[in-house]
Amino acid sequence: MSDETAKPTSRRKFLQGAAVATGAVATGQMVHAQAAPDPAITEMQPWQQYLGAGVDASPYGMPSPHEAHVIRRNVPWLTADSVSSINFTPLHELDGIITPNGLCFERHHSGVAEVDPGLHRLMINGLVDTPMVFTVEDIMRFPRENRTYFLECAANTGMEWRGAQLNGCQFTHGMIHNVVYTGVPLRLLLEEAGVRTNAAWILPEGADASGMTRSIPLEKALDDCLVATHMNGERLRAEQGYPMRLVVPGWEGNMWVKWLRRIEVGDQPWHHREETSKYTDLLEDGEARRFTWVMDAKSVITNPSPQAPILHGPGPTVITGVAWSGRGSIPRVDVSLDGGQNWNQARMSGPSFDKSMHRFYYEFDWDGSPLLLQSRAMDSTGYVQPTKDQLREIRGENSIYHNNSIQTWALSEDGTAENVEVG
Repeated sequence: MSDETAKPTSRRKFLQGAAVATGAVATGQMVHAQAAPDPAITEMQPWQQYLGAGVDASPYGMPSPHEAHVIRRNVPWLTADSVSSINFTPLHELDGIITPNGLCFERHHSGVAEVDPGLHRLMINGLVDTPMVFTVEDIMRFPRENRTYFLECAANTGMEWRGAQLNGCQFTHGMIHNVVYTGVPLRLLLEEAGVRTNAAWILPEGADASGMTRSIPLEKALDDCLVATHMNGERLRAEQGYPMRLVVPGWEGNMWVKWLRRIEVGDQPWHHREETSKYTDLLEDGEARRFTWVMDAKSVITNPSPQAPILHGPGPTVITGVAWSGRGSIPRVDVSLDGGQNWNQARMSGPSFDKSMHRFYYEFDWDGSPLLLQSRAMDSTGYVQPTKDQLREIRGENSIYHNNSIQTWALSEDGTAENVEVG
């Protein structure tokens, strides 16, 4: 504390000094004494002079009106209409690891199905001893579990295969969210029906107009899949599959069938549209990889980024972002300030769950010079997130899905950032 702040001579000077002292303790040299009193401290603000709204003014709760800009956003030219389309999670506006339910990205193939839970049923048929039909209430009578997982669309970052395209991490990486799911292990429902010994696959089917289906190995279904009814403590929202959806941890999002109405058990995959003409990886030689379910380790710096410039100028600066892996947890993320020539180990903060988002921070003293910002995730299997060039050596440039390469933001002297490509 300076001599000046140690000797307050008036309420106004004391408040000014206290703010300087608090800032100095928390951030070193980030906050500096001001020559003139700050009206934000010394003047009575409007909200200090009237009674606020009562407890029932907003019964479900709403974000502050000052955060009205924090919303999911669509890219109109990506799809022919907004029904079979996608919008994006505003990653640059979030911190921690949990995505608020209202900001979880949406991807539908026939719009949002508004399902009456009283008329909804989940059927299990095929290679089972006893075909079963469950109501929503039936499902709620099975033992439930709570688990935190990321859900990522296979096309997340898919527009960047051939070069930098979209200027904002909301649009390059926002087809992902991370929530706490509450649900019944699928294993318990399959055991109730009695899976026959020659069964090897399941086919979940959605109740929306597209009747979304995907073939899933029985081994995965019995391992960690859930039939979820809640996310982050509340019932699933309609756009997330109300009243129940499948949770397939670590695997591409289209397999997490929403509005789940049927699970057929079989001895081989079905080869439906979404696993043949769609959601396969076209390689450079024209061959297509199928059944590439797992989402490999990936990370992105969310701040600073094109939608989140540095506004404070040179000085102490915090870089933050998220990392995830469909094969485990993320014990380490490195950050580069010079386009991958040198790497600095970031600080991980928060819970570390398998197949969940992880939050990282890197604090440094920015001198105001241009930077090339990158992050590189390493997962618990030892896998290291590749550069774009490394990924293209194996995959070519024709694919859409499973682009987990390192992202680069070019930071200018004025603190603005731009999506660029550096190897």
